[in-house]
Amino acid sequence: MRRRRRTKIVATLGPASSDRAAIAALFVAGADVFRINMSHTPHDRMRELVRIIRNIEQEYGRPIAALVDLQGPKLRIGTFKDEAIALVAGANFVLDADPAPGDLDRVYLPHPEILTALKPGHTLLLDDGKIRLAVLEASSERAVTRVEVGGKLSARKGVSVPNTVLAFSALTRKDHSDLEAALDAGVDWIALSFVQRPEDIAEAKKIARGRAAVMAKMEKPQAVEHLAEIIDAADALMVARGDLGVELPLEKVPALQKQMTRAARRAGKPVVVATQMLESMISSPVPTRAEVSDVATAIYEGTDAVMLSAESAAGQFPVEAVATMDRIAVEVETDTTYRDIIDAQRTEPEATGADAIAAAAREIAETLDLNAIVCWTSSGATALRVARERPRSPIMSISPNVSAGRKLALVWGVHSVVAEDVRDQDDMVDRACRLAFKEGLAQVGQRIIVVAGVPFGTPGATNMVRIAVVSSSAGEAD
Repeated sequence: MRRRRRTKIVATLGPASSDRAAIAALFVAGADVFRINMSHTPHDRMRELVRIIRNIEQEYGRPIAALVDLQGPKLRIGTFKDEAIALVAGANFVLDADPAPGDLDRVYLPHPEILTALKPGHTLLLDDGKIRLAVLEASSERAVTRVEVGGKLSARKGVSVPNTVLAFSALTRKDHSDLEAALDAGVDWIALSFVQRPEDIAEAKKIARGRAAVMAKMEKPQAVEHLAEIIDAADALMVARGDLGVELPLEKVPALQKQMTRAARRAGKPVVVATQMLESMISSPVPTRAEVSDVATAIYEGTDAVMLSAESAAGQFPVEAVATMDRIAVEVETDTTYRDIIDAQRTEPEATGADAIAAAAREIAETLDLNAIVCWTSSGATALRVARERPRSPIMSISPNVSAGRKLALVWGVHSVVAEDVRDQDDMVDRACRLAFKEGLAQVGQRIIVVAGVPFGTPGATNMVRIAVVSSSAGEAD
C-alpha cells in the first residue's frame, strides 16, 4: 500500500462513508487520514469509526491517522416572531440582550461576549456572510447597526465578527467533552476550531498532554494576525478556506493560503488545505476543471495534505473523489515544474542539530542519487525534519511507536512502518536495508541513507547519518 505520491489525502467520514466496507474502499483509493467531524458525530459513533479505522489499519499493515475535528463555538442569533424577515440595505437593525422574539427592527443576540467586544466601525456577518452589518453604536446591552448588504434572515442563523477578538476560549463545554472522548478513543490528531490566538492551542495541548497532536484551523482573521505564534504553538495547520472566506474578502483567501502554506513549511509543521476542493463531486462523478486546478495549486505549493469534506462524507461519489485527488497529486508530482517550485521554496535549515542532519541527508541523497532516506524515529520528529526538506528521494520512517507512525500519515512524503526498536547501529542499518527492500523503496545493490538519533529511543536527538548498500540478504525472510 505504498502511495505513488508524496502529498497526503484527508477524507471526512459521514453518511456516505459510515461502514467498514466504505471506509476500506476510501483507504484503498488513496485516503491516508480519516477526519471525524464532531459537529455531527456522537461519542459512540466516533469510537466506532476509530475502531473501524484501526481494524483496516491492522488488515493492511499500514498506519492510518484518525483526526477528530472539534466543533468550536457556534454563534447564532435568536428567533423571530415571523418565520423570517427581509433586511433592506441602508436600514438600521439592532442586536440586543433581550430574549424576546425579533422583528424587522431587532433580534436577540445570546452572546454577551460579542456585545461587550463590539465597537463602532466593526462588522457583523450573518448567515455565512450573506448579510453584512456595520456597527454604529455598541454597549453591553445592544448594538445598533446599519445594513450594508441585506437579504432574507431567519431564526438561529450564524454570526461572525471578523474585526473583533472575542473573550472566550476556542473550547466550549461540548468541545471539552468531545476532546476527552477522542483522546480516550486513541485518535492521533485534534483539529481545533475558532482559533484566535496561540493561547487557544495551549489550552487544548494542556488537556491532550501529548496523547494526540493539535492542529490549528485557520479560519479567523484574528488567527491570521497571530500566524507566527500559532504555528509555533500548534503541531500542524489547517487552511480552512470556507470560514476564512466568510470573514475575509474572498479575493484575499488564495494569497493567504500560499502565505500560510509556506510559513508552515518553513517551520516544518504539516499543513492541510481544506474546503470545497472537489465540491462538484458531491453530485457528479467528475470534478470541474477549476477544481482540478485548485487541488493542483495546493500540491504545487508543497502542502502536506489536501482534504475532502462533504465530497467523501455525504457525496454520491466518495471513492471516486478520493481516487480523483490521488490522480491529480500523482500527475502534479511528476511534472518537472513541481520539483522546480518545491526546490525554489526551500529555506535554510534551522540552527539545530536535527535540522542540520536532515538538510545534510537530503543533500547527500541528491548528490549520490540514493534510493531512499530511512528515518529511525521514536516520536516522529526525525521524519518531520527530513520532510521539511522536501527531498527528491522517498522518505521511510521506522518507529517502534505506532502512534508516531499514525501521526506521520499526515506528513508529506513519509511512508510509515512500525517495527521493533533496534539494538545498536549495525542492527539499525541492517533492518533499514531489509525494510527498504521489503517496502519496494530499494533493490539489491542500491543505496539508502539512514538517519537516526543516538542513543536510540530519545525523542528529538537526531544526530547521525549512515549510507548503506542493500545486500542480497535483505531479500531473505527475517
